[in-house]
Amino acid sequence: MARIAGIDIPRDKRVVISLTYVYGIGKTTAQQVLAEAGVSEETRVRDLTEEELTKIREIVDRFKVEGDLRREVSLNIKRLIEIGSYRGIRHRRGLPVRGQNTKNNSRTRKGPRRTVANKKK
Repeated sequence: MARIAGIDIPRDKRVVISLTYVYGIGKTTAQQVLAEAGVSEETRVRDLTEEELTKIREIVDRFKVEGDLRREVSLNIKRLIEIGSYRGIRHRRGLPVRGQNTKNNSRTRKGPRRTVANKKK
């Protein structure tokens, strides 16, 4: 099992897909990392050599990923809540933050429907 940024990436998938299992690395970033490391995107993780893995690890270490990125995002949200900005209030209430319509949609943020008397099953 290959470990990159403290995450065990899947062995049987292509490298470009496996890298996206690391928080903070999407498909585009994964492609850039592999291009810089000189590794083919079609290669399976199990077929990588130790040198290629080391090169990929070094490049990924330059990015802010996993714990550091999660911490930064949560601190940014806490800051918005503390200063009482509009976005912070939306975060606090669990409503959509980026201006989406809430009359009919936004069930992901609001949770399951609750009726007025909360008796309907």
